[in-house]
Amino acid sequence: MRLPWITPRIGHVAFALVIAACAVLPLARAPGATAAAPAAAPELPRTWDGRALRPLALSPVEHRFAARFPGHIARLTDGDSVLVLRTVSQPTRMLHPAADCYRGLGYAIREARLERDAEHRLWRCFTAERAGSTIRVCERITDAAGQAYTDTSSWYWAAAFGRSPGPWQAVTTARPL
Repeated sequence: MRLPWITPRIGHVAFALVIAACAVLPLARAPGATAAAPAAAPELPRTWDGRALRPLALSPVEHRFAARFPGHIARLTDGDSVLVLRTVSQPTRMLHPAADCYRGLGYAIREARLERDAEHRLWRCFTAERAGSTIRVCERITDAAGQAYTDTSSWYWAAAFGRSPGPWQAVTTARPL
Protein backbone atom coordinates (compact mmCIF):
# COMPACT_ATOMS: atom_id res chain seq x y z
CA MET A 1 0.00 0.00 0.00
CA ARG A 2 1.49 3.35 -1.02
CA LEU A 3 0.97 6.12 1.47
CA PRO A 4 0.70 9.63 -0.01
CA TRP A 5 3.29 11.15 2.35
CA ILE A 6 6.02 8.62 1.64
CA THR A 7 8.64 9.76 -0.85
CA PRO A 8 12.19 8.53 -1.36
CA ARG A 9 13.34 11.14 1.19
CA ILE A 10 10.45 11.18 3.65
CA GLY A 11 8.44 8.57 5.44
CA HIS A 12 9.70 5.25 6.69
CA VAL A 13 13.21 5.87 5.41
CA ALA A 14 13.40 9.21 7.25
CA PHE A 15 12.04 7.67 10.41
CA ALA A 16 14.52 4.80 10.13
CA LEU A 17 17.31 7.35 9.85
CA VAL A 18 16.04 9.15 12.94
CA ILE A 19 16.05 5.94 14.94
CA ALA A 20 19.44 5.01 13.54
CA ALA A 21 20.86 8.37 14.58
CA CYS A 22 19.45 7.78 18.05
CA ALA A 23 21.79 4.82 18.23
CA VAL A 24 24.82 7.09 18.33
CA LEU A 25 23.51 9.66 20.80
CA PRO A 26 23.41 7.65 24.06
CA LEU A 27 26.29 7.72 26.45
CA ALA A 28 28.97 5.23 25.54
CA ARG A 29 29.56 2.15 27.68
CA ALA A 30 32.22 2.50 30.30
CA PRO A 31 35.59 1.00 29.31
CA GLY A 32 35.61 -2.70 30.06
CA ALA A 33 31.81 -2.90 30.31
CA THR A 34 30.14 -5.72 28.43
CA ALA A 35 26.91 -5.68 26.51
CA ALA A 36 23.85 -7.07 28.23
CA ALA A 37 22.80 -10.56 27.26
CA PRO A 38 20.13 -10.46 24.58
CA ALA A 39 16.64 -10.62 26.01
CA ALA A 40 14.05 -12.95 24.58
CA ALA A 41 11.91 -11.10 22.06
CA PRO A 42 8.54 -10.23 23.57
CA GLU A 43 5.36 -11.00 21.69
CA LEU A 44 4.50 -7.99 19.56
CA PRO A 45 1.03 -6.50 19.66
CA ARG A 46 -1.20 -7.19 16.68
CA THR A 47 -3.19 -3.98 17.09
CA TRP A 48 -2.61 -0.48 18.40
CA ASP A 49 -5.57 1.65 19.43
CA GLY A 50 -7.88 -0.61 17.43
CA ARG A 51 -5.79 -0.58 14.23
CA ALA A 52 -3.98 -3.63 12.84
CA LEU A 53 -0.18 -3.51 13.03
CA ARG A 54 2.46 -5.02 10.81
CA PRO A 55 6.16 -5.28 11.63
CA LEU A 56 8.80 -3.22 9.86
CA ALA A 57 12.40 -4.33 9.43
CA LEU A 58 15.15 -2.70 11.44
CA SER A 59 17.89 -1.02 9.44
CA PRO A 60 21.47 -2.33 9.69
CA VAL A 61 22.33 0.58 12.02
CA GLU A 62 19.31 -0.22 14.20
CA HIS A 63 20.41 -3.87 14.32
CA ARG A 64 23.86 -2.82 15.58
CA PHE A 65 22.26 -0.56 18.21
CA ALA A 66 19.84 -3.31 19.24
CA ALA A 67 22.77 -5.70 19.75
CA ARG A 68 24.01 -3.47 22.60
CA PHE A 69 20.58 -2.41 23.88
CA PRO A 70 19.52 -4.07 27.17
CA GLY A 71 16.21 -5.35 25.87
CA HIS A 72 14.41 -5.64 22.55
CA ILE A 73 13.52 -3.12 19.83
CA ALA A 74 10.73 -3.48 17.27
CA ARG A 75 9.26 -1.15 14.66
CA LEU A 76 5.66 -1.54 13.50
CA THR A 77 3.18 0.43 11.44
CA ASP A 78 -0.58 0.75 11.25
CA GLY A 79 -0.30 2.24 7.75
CA ASP A 80 -0.31 5.83 8.99
CA SER A 81 1.96 5.92 12.03
CA VAL A 82 5.19 4.19 12.90
CA LEU A 83 5.55 2.73 16.40
CA VAL A 84 8.89 1.95 17.97
CA LEU A 85 8.48 -0.48 20.86
CA ARG A 86 11.44 -0.98 23.16
CA THR A 87 11.27 -3.52 25.94
CA VAL A 88 13.96 -2.60 28.47
CA SER A 89 15.37 -5.17 30.90
CA GLN A 90 17.52 -2.86 33.07
CA PRO A 91 17.94 0.88 33.71
CA THR A 92 19.99 2.35 30.86
CA ARG A 93 20.98 5.70 29.44
CA MET A 94 20.56 4.14 25.99
CA LEU A 95 16.86 4.97 26.39
CA HIS A 96 16.65 8.71 25.88
CA PRO A 97 14.11 11.31 24.69
CA ALA A 98 13.04 11.17 21.05
CA ALA A 99 13.31 14.98 20.90
CA ASP A 100 17.09 14.61 21.35
CA CYS A 101 17.26 12.36 18.28
CA TYR A 102 15.20 14.68 16.13
CA ARG A 103 17.20 17.75 17.22
CA GLY A 104 20.41 15.90 16.41
CA LEU A 105 19.12 15.31 12.88
CA GLY A 106 18.35 18.99 12.36
CA TYR A 107 14.63 19.00 13.12
CA ALA A 108 13.12 21.98 14.90
CA ILE A 109 11.10 20.81 17.90
CA ARG A 110 7.86 22.69 18.48
CA GLU A 111 4.75 22.42 20.61
CA ALA A 112 6.34 20.12 23.19
CA ARG A 113 3.80 19.30 25.88
CA LEU A 114 2.09 16.58 27.85
CA GLU A 115 -1.13 15.23 26.34
CA ARG A 116 -3.74 12.63 27.24
CA ASP A 117 -5.04 10.32 24.54
CA ALA A 118 -8.53 8.86 24.16
CA GLU A 119 -7.63 6.11 26.68
CA HIS A 120 -6.49 8.81 29.17
CA ARG A 121 -2.84 7.74 28.88
CA LEU A 122 -0.35 10.58 29.43
CA TRP A 123 2.23 11.15 26.66
CA ARG A 124 5.05 13.62 26.01
CA CYS A 125 4.39 14.90 22.48
CA PHE A 126 5.99 17.36 20.07
CA THR A 127 6.12 18.24 16.40
CA ALA A 128 9.39 17.88 14.51
CA GLU A 129 9.84 20.07 11.43
CA ARG A 130 12.55 19.98 8.78
CA ALA A 131 12.63 20.83 5.07
CA GLY A 132 8.86 21.14 4.81
CA SER A 133 8.21 17.84 6.57
CA THR A 134 6.30 17.82 9.87
CA ILE A 135 6.03 14.77 12.11
CA ARG A 136 3.98 14.42 15.30
CA VAL A 137 5.93 12.37 17.85
CA CYS A 138 4.64 11.08 21.20
CA GLU A 139 6.37 8.88 23.77
CA ARG A 140 5.88 7.23 27.14
CA ILE A 141 7.41 4.50 29.29
CA THR A 142 5.49 2.05 31.47
CA ASP A 143 6.86 -0.28 34.12
CA ALA A 144 5.78 -3.78 35.17
CA ALA A 145 3.50 -2.29 37.85
CA GLY A 146 1.67 -0.09 35.33
CA GLN A 147 3.28 3.19 36.40
CA ALA A 148 3.91 5.52 33.45
CA TYR A 149 6.67 8.03 32.78
CA THR A 150 6.75 10.75 30.14
CA ASP A 151 10.30 11.80 30.97
CA THR A 152 13.20 9.39 30.43
CA SER A 153 15.32 10.95 33.14
CA SER A 154 12.57 10.47 35.73
CA TRP A 155 12.14 6.89 34.56
CA TYR A 156 15.88 6.21 34.69
CA TRP A 157 16.34 7.40 38.26
CA ALA A 158 13.18 5.64 39.48
CA ALA A 159 14.38 2.42 37.84
CA ALA A 160 17.99 2.82 39.02
CA PHE A 161 16.90 3.32 42.64
CA GLY A 162 14.39 0.45 42.59
CA ARG A 163 11.23 2.58 42.67
CA SER A 164 10.08 1.29 39.28
CA PRO A 165 10.03 -2.46 38.60
CA GLY A 166 11.03 -3.80 35.22
CA PRO A 167 10.83 -4.86 32.59
CA TRP A 168 9.75 -1.56 31.06
CA GLN A 169 8.13 -0.76 27.74
CA ALA A 170 8.96 2.46 25.94
CA VAL A 171 6.60 3.40 23.12
CA THR A 172 7.33 6.12 20.59
CA THR A 173 4.81 6.98 17.88
CA ALA A 174 5.55 9.10 14.82
CA ARG A 175 2.82 10.32 12.49
CA PRO A 176 3.33 12.67 9.54
CA LEU A 177 1.15 15.78 9.57
